[in-house]
Amino acid sequence: MNEFTTVRRGIAGARGAQVDAGLRAHMNKVYGLMSVAMVITGAVAYFVGTNEQLLAAIFGTPLKWVVMLAPLGVIFMFGSMVNRLSVAAAQAVFWGFSALMGLSISYIFAVYTGFSIAQTFLVTAIAFAGLSLFGYTTKKDLSGMGTFLMMGLIGLIVAMIVNIFLGSPAIMFAISVIGVLIFAGLTAYDTQNIKNTYLQMATGHRSDWLEKAAIMGALSLYLNFLNMFMLLLHLFGNRE
Repeated sequence: MNEFTTVRRGIAGARGAQVDAGLRAHMNKVYGLMSVAMVITGAVAYFVGTNEQLLAAIFGTPLKWVVMLAPLGVIFMFGSMVNRLSVAAAQAVFWGFSALMGLSISYIFAVYTGFSIAQTFLVTAIAFAGLSLFGYTTKKDLSGMGTFLMMGLIGLIVAMIVNIFLGSPAIMFAISVIGVLIFAGLTAYDTQNIKNTYLQMATGHRSDWLEKAAIMGALSLYLNFLNMFMLLLHLFGNRE
């Protein structure tokens, strides 16, 4: 059963209004953090991607593997250390990670046309907004999707690693199509999960815990958006 309905049924009057206001503030915080991270990623990607010397120094040498794999290492490190970090430190790691992601995808400005990048970003933003709104407002419990989507995500990562060595366009096309569907589902699922986590934990938890929960929620939505954007760009982007 939807957690929001469950909590609201047990709360009445002023307390219910307080929970509603707290939830709105929490979700605004999540989307705000995600938006700042996207701006950082876009700025770094554009700065590096439009500089031929920097692109050659990074993607024309073995350094490209460090740049492309480093974000994965940061994700694992952040997930294991977030409970020991202060809110300020956790937020700083998030900003640093978003800059690193911008560095790792900066090559798109040398591969795709600027119009194609902007168009794909707009399409992704519209799709993301709709999916996230669905996850926030739906009365259907999406928790059952979580295991299925995570299994699909693991399979997708394995397929991408294998295709690095195979270099098959057909496999990459299938990965892109399936990946868009997986991250679309994760966007709705994660939005509902962020909302339900707040409702479950808002009472009796310290404000710093809620701040970290907002950062982790923003990170999950940020990754969904960015991956969906990159996969759509690969499918429909016009190359230089």
